Amino acid sequence: MNLCDIREIKALLTRHGFHFSKSMGQNFLIADWVPRNIADAAQLDQSCAVLEIGPGIGPLTQQLARRAGKVAAIELDSSLLPILSETLADCPNVEIISGDVMKLDIQNIIVDKFSSFTVKACANLPYNITTPVIAKLLETSCFQSITIMIQREVARRICAAPGTPDCGAFSLFCQYHARCELLFEVPPDCFLPAPKVTSAVVRLIP
Repeated sequence: MNLCDIREIKALLTRHGFHFSKSMGQNFLIADWVPRNIADAAQLDQSCAVLEIGPGIGPLTQQLARRAGKVAAIELDSSLLPILSETLADCPNVEIISGDVMKLDIQNIIVDKFSSFTVKACANLPYNITTPVIAKLLETSCFQSITIMIQREVARRICAAPGTPDCGAFSLFCQYHARCELLFEVPPDCFLPAPKVTSAVVRLIP
């Protein structure tokens, strides 16, 4: 199944009776180059395990599973769980964790699931939880790298040089904890439904 083909996505969602939730900031990818490029940017191999937040229907998860030794993906929306069971059926190295990333103990998950791996984080983050999730991932101090797609304006702030107009408190927080790199932008027409803003992928190296 091509999880970035809009016709297959709509058929999949209809079959499962799924409806998008604005409160959860759900926007699914419909451009297959995006999950490929994000997964490539995470620089994975079989010695790596990946924590993903918000897999949606699984296009990025599939790409991560092809590159990493293990993937654990945290999904808040329980209505997506049966969809993920279908779309990731051919990915035996993927485990879905049902829950809220802001309420889960990330360190315990890593110890429990990833004890023998180099651990990285990778995600297409919902815009409404971008800042607290990034802060939590950085403060967990367990990740070799964090590669995430977020709103372009936030990405620019994270990577802004001190003294420039985009630089603020969150910029300094991120740059205190990590080396921050803005990698590439993703236009709105790569998503269903299309957001009103452009996205960007950043990599944070603690």
